Amino acid sequence: MKINPIMLFGIFLVGISSLEAQEKTSLTLDDAVRIAWEKSDEVTLANTKVNTKKYELRSIKNNQYPDLKASGQYQRLAGAEVDLKMNQESGSGSGSMPNPDQLMLGQLSASLPIFAGFKIQNSIKISENLYQAEIATSLKTKEDIALRVVNYYADLYKAQKTIDLLNEDQKQAKQRVTDFIELEKNGIIPRNDLLKSQLLVSKIQLSIDEANKNLNILNYYLITLLKLDPTTKLYVRESDFINYKMDNIPTNEQPALENRKDLEALRYQEKASESNIKMAKSAYYPSVSLLGGYAAVDVRNILTVQNAMNFGVGVSYDLSGILKKGADIKQAQSKADEVKSSEEILTNYIKVEVQQSIENYNLAVKQSAVYDLALEQASENYRILKDKFDNGLADTNDLLEADVEHLSAKVNTATSKADIIQRYYEMLSKTGQLSQSFNLTKI
Repeated sequence: MKINPIMLFGIFLVGISSLEAQEKTSLTLDDAVRIAWEKSDEVTLANTKVNTKKYELRSIKNNQYPDLKASGQYQRLAGAEVDLKMNQESGSGSGSMPNPDQLMLGQLSASLPIFAGFKIQNSIKISENLYQAEIATSLKTKEDIALRVVNYYADLYKAQKTIDLLNEDQKQAKQRVTDFIELEKNGIIPRNDLLKSQLLVSKIQLSIDEANKNLNILNYYLITLLKLDPTTKLYVRESDFINYKMDNIPTNEQPALENRKDLEALRYQEKASESNIKMAKSAYYPSVSLLGGYAAVDVRNILTVQNAMNFGVGVSYDLSGILKKGADIKQAQSKADEVKSSEEILTNYIKVEVQQSIENYNLAVKQSAVYDLALEQASENYRILKDKFDNGLADTNDLLEADVEHLSAKVNTATSKADIIQRYYEMLSKTGQLSQSFNLTKI
């Protein structure tokens, strides 16, 4: 059977396309953040801590419910001697007493706390506030992970774009070397000019190798964070990153003071510390509880008691606690002061962070406009010097310098767009609005 060469070539192209598809994977920024939130070890740990606080809260709430205990005993008695005094006093017969050989005892007791110096209520408030603080901390962890993904994505995009531009410029530089070889053979240019053009190709190759190294490192960081296959090669398309809508741009620190989850966590901790002070003062009050129970006793041949029900009120007062709890109250107050001071420090730090992020964003926007203008200028400068060189009015140094400046301007322009997006998301992170921008807060 003959194999059609065209068919074979088509199969070869399909195989190459399939291989490239396997080697490179594209994810939108939203998808990358979603995967990070689902698989990140940091987020998993944060969610586990939230569940731990939730179960602790349930356990503490159980203290307000009645305690109900049941117990039973069966004992075999050997050689027990029974002497009932009341039989002797009543003058009953002097017949021998029966010999008991077993004892059965059953008890059911219940206790319901009525008042414990507000200890139960305050312990519940403490646990509730710590639970809410842990939730806020877990949300802050998600924000940090999302920002890390954004930074990796931005740096990955910039590295890929830089490599594309370097490869494109290297093709032109190699073509220039080919042209210079012919010009040098014909004695039109000196060999020194040829060497300079070859040196530029080598420098570009070094830049490509360096950029590829950075690209591989960034790719490894990102796929490790997303827990993807180690052989995965991520390719960030421009539509995956650059075309994201930027709105609701903050201009001051007010959104941060309302939305920052680390600040919210401290506020809940402050509430918990206030309740902790009240719980420490509970030692000054007595504890009151309702008591009830049921008992049944059977000593065979001697005694049987049934339906022995009891109920009443129990009161306890730790008199020594009045003297000992003073130090505990001061300790609780000191911890509350610590949390309050930490909140004030974090508030001031957040204000500085927000202002810095706003300035960084504004600078990125201004730099992008300047880079666009610089690219126009570098392109025109290279065109003019190329014409002059072709007409013998400019030397090789001028041409190569213009080429390097043109390449630098193209790289700066391409990466400046990613810088704006990166600074924008950093600004959202500092104001506590990053998670909302991805519409993934339910994950």
